[in-house]
Amino acid sequence: MTNLFQTIWFYLTTPNEMLTNLICSPLLIVDAYVGMFLFVTILNFEATKKEKLWYVGIISMLALSTRFLIPNPYGTFINMIAIPFLIMYIFKTSLLKSVLAELLPLLVSALVEPICAKFYILIFQIPLETAMTTPLSRMFVMLLIYAIIYSIGILSKKFDLNIHLLDDFNFKSKVLLTVTFCLGLVSIGIQYYIVNYYSNNIPVIITLLSTSILLIYFFISLYGLVRTNQLELTKQHLEESELYNKTLSILYDNIRCFKHDFSNMVQAIGGYVKTEDMPGLTKYYAQLSDDCQKVKNLTALNPMVINNPATYSLLTSKYYAAESKGISIQFDLFMDLSTLHMKIYEFCKVLGILLDNAIEASSECPEKIIHVKMRVDSSMQQPRQLLIIENTYADKDVNLEKIFEKSFSTKPHNTGLGLWEIRKILRRHNNLNLYTTKNEQFFIQQLEIYP
Repeated sequence: MTNLFQTIWFYLTTPNEMLTNLICSPLLIVDAYVGMFLFVTILNFEATKKEKLWYVGIISMLALSTRFLIPNPYGTFINMIAIPFLIMYIFKTSLLKSVLAELLPLLVSALVEPICAKFYILIFQIPLETAMTTPLSRMFVMLLIYAIIYSIGILSKKFDLNIHLLDDFNFKSKVLLTVTFCLGLVSIGIQYYIVNYYSNNIPVIITLLSTSILLIYFFISLYGLVRTNQLELTKQHLEESELYNKTLSILYDNIRCFKHDFSNMVQAIGGYVKTEDMPGLTKYYAQLSDDCQKVKNLTALNPMVINNPATYSLLTSKYYAAESKGISIQFDLFMDLSTLHMKIYEFCKVLGILLDNAIEASSECPEKIIHVKMRVDSSMQQPRQLLIIENTYADKDVNLEKIFEKSFSTKPHNTGLGLWEIRKILRRHNNLNLYTTKNEQFFIQQLEIYP
């Protein structure tokens, strides 16, 4: 028995790269779990237990395969490229957030691993290559690194240190941020390889300095991007406020006029009542109702009601475009756009095309009317979000199928790509339906958005 323990101890404390990789293979599961725990906690992922198990299992198998079948540094780079796509697929998140999820544990590891390895070398006075190819030394260093990373995750969870960095980023900033993260991943991979390859010739202070400078440069770049995006958001909010102020100004003028004419209106109504002129009163009331509807529409153009800056700006600009053509556009908006089950970029694209078509069609009619409705329909087993646009139209023989064809248009100089673009968006998603109908008065487009 003593000889057996001596033999085991000998193999555990003797450099042997193949044996070290075999014995330390179970640590790949720990590595996958600890990394996942860190990014799920800090990036505030909504992950189920099943998704977490899938991630740990798949990442562990990938790391095991690349370690034994593909030599370094190629195996490392294959892992770095594959992991973001696996995170995106398993956790149903964006590519940018997936890249950040991979980058976060790598950044912490890049800072912690060289320090732990160097201090281990200083304490036990052995070269790094020997330590990393000795099973017991390798296990000790790796477990120490995992313990530090896990502790960071625990502290983040305890003090609720979550990053909501990507919530307000526009598309351009997200693309720029993704490129920055990808370059950061490549830089960290190269740095990791250099530190390990030349570890015996690089002093501890140089390793710390090189890693620290890389991390500082990365975070400065990230900070610059965040500040730039904040300026873009501020500019967007100022434009939104300007539109709202314009709406309030017109609303105030209308209310002043209404108040100024109120006594005259009452006297006019009294005249119709005294003479019992009901047809005249009916006509007068209809004209008065039109003015009241304009005030109601302007009241609906409120960023507190339309709680998405892009949609608010779009609806406001289309309202003024319709008003300039003498079109009465009425809003019934009862939907929280922050819970929209559709990309806001695609929703605004569909909304803009449908409103442009509605304005064009109704402008040709004697009675120029557009109704815009947004609401949630809970009458069905599966609640759905509805966007309904109704408009008056002149061409009663319009073909409801042909209008979605590419280059089809009722106008000689129109490209006819709008509804064709909408059909392309619908084909990319299985939770969207667009129903096009018509009656004697209105042409109706109903977009149904399911969870």
